[in-house]
Amino acid sequence: MDHFSRSAELFSRSWAALRAAVADLPEEAFERPSGCTGWLVRDLVCHLVIDAQDVLITLVTPASTEPTVDAVTYWHVDDEPPTGEDLLDALTVRLAAAYQDPALLAFHLDDVGSAAGRAAGLADPDAVVSTQGQALTVGDYLTAYVLEWTLHHLDLIHRLPGVQGPPVEGLARSRGLLEEIAGAVFPASWSDADVLLVGTGRRPVTEREKGELGALARKLPFVIG
Repeated sequence: MDHFSRSAELFSRSWAALRAAVADLPEEAFERPSGCTGWLVRDLVCHLVIDAQDVLITLVTPASTEPTVDAVTYWHVDDEPPTGEDLLDALTVRLAAAYQDPALLAFHLDDVGSAAGRAAGLADPDAVVSTQGQALTVGDYLTAYVLEWTLHHLDLIHRLPGVQGPPVEGLARSRGLLEEIAGAVFPASWSDADVLLVGTGRRPVTEREKGELGALARKLPFVIG
């Protein structure tokens, strides 16, 4: 399997698993806290609708330059964790509340999300597209979004222990991406999910884990965006 086929497959599998998890949620789950600071599950799902729209827009927005970033350098590391008070974050919360019926929000995600998945599968892997002022190949863009889907899948199940988590292949690839982005290697004994949760500040580091991390513990979290 070539590089792009692998990227497209992981994108599709990670995205389909996340959408399926949302589709199976009971109504009351939408009012639970998510793993994103300041967001309920309904706010996170609304954000996924916006993400799907971004994918559709990006895949039909050709760049006028050669690639400026790849799947790793597409991401940047921020100094401070999000507080949930950012203007765009606040807008997402208002949009989510406007749906009122969680079934409408889930339907919108399935509708737009399915289209984004189909568009990804039909896209030219070597095409260079533009997003957020950067240019990158479709293959790298889809690989970058494996990390996006995987982290948000972990956010979704934060207080929903009975909900199926991300695919193991997506977790492994996302761990590798995070380690490349951060320029750090986490203990091999750690699960991929723990690396992603602790590494991005979604879960506090325990005293035992601090000992295993050594000097790396002082660099946490790696807040990527």
